[in-house]
Amino acid sequence: MLDINSNISGGKSFSFEVLPPLKGRSIAGLFGNIDALMDYGPKYINITTHRSELVYKSISDGLYQRVSERSRPGTVAVAAAIQNRYKIPAVPHIICSGYSALETEYALIDLSFLGINNLLLLRGDKAHHESRFIPNENGYSHASELQHQVNRFNEGYFLDGTKMDIPATEHFSYGVAGYPEKHEEAPNSASDLQWLKHKVDNGASYIVTQMFFDNSKFYSFVDSCRAAGIDVPIVPGIKPIVNMGQLSLLPKTFKVDLPSELVSEILACKDDSQVKQVGVEWAAYQSRDLIEHGIQHIHYYSHNAVRSVQSVVKQVF
Repeated sequence: MLDINSNISGGKSFSFEVLPPLKGRSIAGLFGNIDALMDYGPKYINITTHRSELVYKSISDGLYQRVSERSRPGTVAVAAAIQNRYKIPAVPHIICSGYSALETEYALIDLSFLGINNLLLLRGDKAHHESRFIPNENGYSHASELQHQVNRFNEGYFLDGTKMDIPATEHFSYGVAGYPEKHEEAPNSASDLQWLKHKVDNGASYIVTQMFFDNSKFYSFVDSCRAAGIDVPIVPGIKPIVNMGQLSLLPKTFKVDLPSELVSEILACKDDSQVKQVGVEWAAYQSRDLIEHGIQHIHYYSHNAVRSVQSVVKQVF
């Protein structure tokens, strides 16, 4: 069985996250992005999962029909293709957002058949047309509920309570998300930490954080976790900035702060090529500082930033 915890121990290492190709696109482009990072020895690859969204499609005579459509299907298939091709763990996201419990069960069955035993369990984002998160009918509101389903599956039970026979080697190991700057919907940091400990106490074997740009916030988060009795590995998530627009987009989307020094360096850039270089230098600085503070494994969010991540890991690893 491939195992994340064993893969991220024993010296400095990294992993990264990819998106499935857009509907109708070839997987060749994704493989090209992964190939760019394989020479540096990544330990595992995350694959995001995307919910369906309501879109309007023209039908006739100026009329439009509202339909549910998923722009990036294929997470299970992409995970299988990656693990088969590169022989390192593929870690698909399993999310609440947009999925019923039964759809999750089907995904777990497929992943088990494929020998993909590592997962990242997340609530996921609200739909674009919703002002707050609304679970799918017969779905979940929280990752902790999703976690319960995976635990029951590991114990050998389907949703309807019937028993199955699953060899121990096919049990799922999983991580959960942590937020150094607090989840946007948590009333306070203490509440956020309480729920994180609940997930760890109930079987999460590691935590990977939301992106951050100020390492001191990560160190404070780790200290708070340890003080609360959370003793699993906590993997920092790093994202290189690649364009000027991300100065406003990243704080708005991910509810993270950008340090004044970083903002000043980016505002002094003449174009996005200079911004990209600043992003590489900042991510490399963060990475080296984390390693100097005893953090052995770093996770990179490589969406639209594969070449930047390549430049960082080339310097650091």
